[in-house]
Amino acid sequence: ADSGRVPAVKVVNQWRFPSDEVDAWLQSQNGESAVTINSTPDGVAATLREVLPLECVQLIQDTFADAFGVMILVTDLEGEPVTRPSNPCGLFTAAETSPMAQRRCMQLWANLARDPSLQPVFIESHLGLLCARGLIRVGSELKAMLVVGGIAPQVWPPSAERMQRIAEDLDLPLELVEAHADEVYRLDADAERKVLAFVQRMADIVSHIIRERNQFYVTLQSIAELTKI
Repeated sequence: ADSGRVPAVKVVNQWRFPSDEVDAWLQSQNGESAVTINSTPDGVAATLREVLPLECVQLIQDTFADAFGVMILVTDLEGEPVTRPSNPCGLFTAAETSPMAQRRCMQLWANLARDPSLQPVFIESHLGLLCARGLIRVGSELKAMLVVGGIAPQVWPPSAERMQRIAEDLDLPLELVEAHADEVYRLDADAERKVLAFVQRMADIVSHIIRERNQFYVTLQSIAELTKI
């Protein structure tokens, strides 16, 4: 209220929060669409996009991706991207020109969500690159994943036969795969272990941001209800 971000009026030393203006302000948040808070008994908002401050998470995600030299994004549990990929490698960007490759990406991310392992582990993607995921929780529920990828395995590039299979599988011209095969992230074994150790920690930061934002909205709703009395 003091910074002007929440609609309020200060009368002497007391803040007054006009209920209509607070309600309208709540509905206007989230940039792209209106926010409606539908809370569960845990106080968890109904959908991920309603509680995820996208600009804030994107900035944090961009920073981690640049610092570790990998690609990072957040997806829902169906493999649908929620944030833009940060620091995407050239091979990933080139492959995404194919609708088949896009579908395979989402299938891969959805499969990662169904993996029962709680600890992040590297698996091989449809492009032959390594990726891992951390779990994002909202309250007691799993709501999303933070995915790290674009990392070449220790033996790279793949053989000519393997590149041919990748191109055919993703409906891509072989020449495109070959031209971008070296545009990947190369990490030594120590760097791979370091990235893997931080995957869940990065996901936990997103979980914490969601909890704080959700609590903020619950508090604002309580203020709005009190002003109606």
